[in-house]
Amino acid sequence: GRTFSEALCKGLRSLERDVDLFGPAARSESLESIAATLERPLEHRLHTLTSALRSGMDPDEAARRSTIDPWFVDQIAALASHHSRLSSLGSLADLDRATLRAAKRMGFSDGQLAEAVDCGEAELRARRIALDIVPTYKTVDTCAGEFEAHTPYYYSTYEDEDEVRAGVRPKVVILGSGPNRIGQGIEFDYCCVHAAFALRAAGFETVMVNCNPETVSTDYDTSDRLYLEPLTFEDVMNVIERERPFGVIVQLGGQTPLALAGALQGAGARILGTSPDAIDRAEDRERFGAVLADLRLPHPPNGIARSAGEATAVADTIGYPVLVRPSYVLGGRAMEIVYERFSLERYMKDATRVSANHPVLIDRFLEGAVEVDCDVLYDGTDLYVGGVLEHIEEAGIHSGDSACALPPLTLGEDQIQTVIAHSRSLAEALGVVGLLNVQFAVKDERVYVLEANPRASRTVPFVSKVTGVALAKAAARVMVGAPLEELRAEGLLPHRRVGHEGLAHIAVKEAVMPFDRFPGVDTVLGPEMRSTGEVMGIARNFGSAFAKAELAAGVALPMKGSVFISVSNRDKRAVIFPAKRLQDLGFELLATSGTARVLSRAGVRVEVIPKVSEGPGNVTERLASGGIEMVFNTPFGKDARTDGYLIRSAAVETGVPCITTMAGMAAAVQGIEALIAGELDARSLQSYLASVPAELGAET
Repeated sequence: GRTFSEALCKGLRSLERDVDLFGPAARSESLESIAATLERPLEHRLHTLTSALRSGMDPDEAARRSTIDPWFVDQIAALASHHSRLSSLGSLADLDRATLRAAKRMGFSDGQLAEAVDCGEAELRARRIALDIVPTYKTVDTCAGEFEAHTPYYYSTYEDEDEVRAGVRPKVVILGSGPNRIGQGIEFDYCCVHAAFALRAAGFETVMVNCNPETVSTDYDTSDRLYLEPLTFEDVMNVIERERPFGVIVQLGGQTPLALAGALQGAGARILGTSPDAIDRAEDRERFGAVLADLRLPHPPNGIARSAGEATAVADTIGYPVLVRPSYVLGGRAMEIVYERFSLERYMKDATRVSANHPVLIDRFLEGAVEVDCDVLYDGTDLYVGGVLEHIEEAGIHSGDSACALPPLTLGEDQIQTVIAHSRSLAEALGVVGLLNVQFAVKDERVYVLEANPRASRTVPFVSKVTGVALAKAAARVMVGAPLEELRAEGLLPHRRVGHEGLAHIAVKEAVMPFDRFPGVDTVLGPEMRSTGEVMGIARNFGSAFAKAELAAGVALPMKGSVFISVSNRDKRAVIFPAKRLQDLGFELLATSGTARVLSRAGVRVEVIPKVSEGPGNVTERLASGGIEMVFNTPFGKDARTDGYLIRSAAVETGVPCITTMAGMAAAVQGIEALIAGELDARSLQSYLASVPAELGAET
């Protein structure tokens, strides 16, 4: 922005949080409560400061209580004061040009101003444009005033002179992924960057819109033009109206730009690739259910609830356990597996924003199923399968947290072909143009469709590196009209129809967990995404690839010592084989009484140690003394007071690897076998890809 207040407002908008500095909820507390909170440096302290100022606190007192420099407090006080003046106006008609322009120069969004004068955002926007109050764009001075800056790197403000230079080539606007957070990270930035490179090479002028300075997409030489702006309808539409592009790409930046597609199209923007209506047919559970019914594709029984009563009725009908989640979310936020009515009622009580417009989705949870991801590229006629990935953790663990293998490990050829056929059917029925990610669950030899995402998935970079095919580049070309056959002729796509076909190597994608940074947080994996990054291991066999991935993720698999095992009742039969293998590899096995009883009956030597609640010599004490090299603990339920929670927390605190799923345990045993056998070697990615048979069209 041109001023501090304008930059601050833009920065807060860019965070994509529901809390507004000037919303009604920001001043619902008493001044005494606000004053007490202001003295504690919590994450929402700017909102607390604004609430204090709006509630009548003197700026000097606010600065003293918050220890924020008085200059910054005065800037926020000016924003609060101007917002109060706007709120005192009777209606939109009373908002004159000078007052509105001053508010926009301070950084207020159309939505904030509409709330202040009690009108709709569309009405406010229409009046602003009618009064000829539109942003101008300034060039960021990358030369610090020493030389004339020529870098096409822009930001908006409300002044008179516009510094955007005219272009001669057709333009494509690419919407980036916004702020990094759990559920949305650099995987999507990778896709945006590759799209910019591909479209530039194809003769387009690429226009990147993003707000995260940590990304490669916001490097000033990645695209032909860069706008560092919030990814909101107002800010993006302002750029589109200034640039007048050939079209806008929304399917590469994750959920943030995808959610803008309908509004942008409604305002006159041309959305390239999959249409907003097709996006909604995939994202809206009722519409997607109708698509599955029309195609007669198997899917778990499900329903939609807009109240607690509806939720229990749906669950009683389809049967427990059920997977519950809000609609239109990324990263599995607020998603949970519940096993009985009491837990479902608690979830609905705690859920926020559950209403007719924000329903809760309820699916029958398929226990013990294998989850599968399929990334495909579709041009409206022809299909290219980027890869079929098999998750190592069973269905119910968020796909972003589960390790996965490419090519798939245990799927039969018939199941792989069924996955591909279902993906093609969905791409055709939805009208996809570009990328589509479909998630499946395989149980009792049957393939169920879980969901379809008509956008780049977080697995696209992984699939691209494993197969040597630049999926995001190809997708960008498809979205501007290039058929797959043309891309094959150019060499951008291989002649093989399935990306992992003919590979002599196997790769494992593993999630990087932040548990060591958050003491006391339970390490149990579930449907809500918790990882903050990912790594890849590649080798000639699964065990070596998994061991490499674990090492890269900071998990040191042991090659000797003691392993502690404590599993829930439903896992006691499955734990016998991996426990026997660990014993054969020379490990000493420790277990709590229930698990030890099962292992002993199966002929596995095991030492019984007390539970945490059973006194001295228990597992947490052994962990603290360095007597355990690895923990396998599978939980049941979410109670933070259980022994399992205390064991897992102790493992994190002592830096001991802790595996919380049976599939993860089986994979870890294979990784340990590879380490003991000395099978790990270092080879370049190019050397792996060079071994793909030439007739399959390997891209190196």
